[in-house]
Amino acid sequence: MPDAPSPDVIVVGAGAAGLAAAIFGRRLGLPSVQIVDGAARPGAKILVSGGSRCNVTNAVVTERDYWGGRRTIIRRVLARLPVDRTISFFEELGVPLKVEPTGKLFPQSDRSRDVLDALLGAARALDVTLSPGTRVHDVVRDGGGFRLETSRGPLRARAVVLATGGLSLPKTGSDGAGLHIARALGHTIVPTTPALAPLVLHDSFHASISGVTLDVELALRIDGRISERISGPLLWTHFGISGPAALDMSRHWLRARLEHREAYVTANLMPGGSFEEVDVLWTTMARTRPRLGLQNALAELVPGSLASALIDQLQLDAETRLSDLTRDARRALGHALTELPLPVTDSRGYNFAEATAGGVTLDEIDPSTMHSRVCPGLYLVGEMLDVDGRLGGFNFQWAWASGRCAGEGLVSHVGAS
Repeated sequence: MPDAPSPDVIVVGAGAAGLAAAIFGRRLGLPSVQIVDGAARPGAKILVSGGSRCNVTNAVVTERDYWGGRRTIIRRVLARLPVDRTISFFEELGVPLKVEPTGKLFPQSDRSRDVLDALLGAARALDVTLSPGTRVHDVVRDGGGFRLETSRGPLRARAVVLATGGLSLPKTGSDGAGLHIARALGHTIVPTTPALAPLVLHDSFHASISGVTLDVELALRIDGRISERISGPLLWTHFGISGPAALDMSRHWLRARLEHREAYVTANLMPGGSFEEVDVLWTTMARTRPRLGLQNALAELVPGSLASALIDQLQLDAETRLSDLTRDARRALGHALTELPLPVTDSRGYNFAEATAGGVTLDEIDPSTMHSRVCPGLYLVGEMLDVDGRLGGFNFQWAWASGRCAGEGLVSHVGAS
């Protein structure tokens, strides 16, 4: 029996970016595409994303929502598939989206399964060959194309798209293997760290307030100077902190540690309020409500259990009336409310991270096609690249947009049917 003909393009990885590259490539006329994925059931990261609802994109997406490589390059890639075209793309697939007050867009069904099924269905309808349970061990240049060594034997193709993701959520199949392949093919890899990961604190302050959520402004000081300010909800947990503000801050703290720089995080529990303003507030409260107890007064500003934890941390008496509050105690409260130290020791790692910071440097990619500048015929998309977005659908939008770019680039490289 003769061997099956080699496809023109092999996409390694059946996640968001890989499926997008295959679908857009075939829509634009690629003769033949095969997707290979090591998992028996591809798309696990799509299924678990957004609390199993899949935050497909955001109402407003710009290059300022991303970190990593040069934003001019990120902007060019995003421009190939703006948000309105992403919405139309999913409507065409039978997955209408809805926008929530936060700007996040989810499928109207609130089911990530619908997103994955629609993408897989579109690929099948376009005669994309999907080969699950096929792990790629190596990709090597072979004449005018590539030879792929896989768990099911060798494969050949004229062009290859690496879409294996980073290292976040390794149980879904993202183990960094694609980065090793990219390096072997000549690419430079920016050192990786988790991104969008919960943060671990070393003291016991958070133990009594696990489950408490409030809006904060986090500040990161690197070598004594504030380098990042991030506002949003913070969730206190048994291990430390989570929630959008902590997840967005994690990559910055981890990158500073990677560079062996001194990094220090504080929380303003009254976002937008300065120490001076909070000090005036306490002084005013003491004058107008002198008999009010400290615990009750503080509980008007932050959740009650957090008020108790702060009072204990500062070794104050919860029953102290505001009229009896000393100047030093008042100032200590002001500093705790506007600049509470958060002794971060680590993140919870890739097992809990929603994205990866670092990856293939963007300078080695043509942003109009996602074509490698160092290995002709190779394309790189999605989380493999040195791009990570903040929480809110931005990493998925990068996946769809970079996949679209690659689809266009592949048609130029391989030709249309």
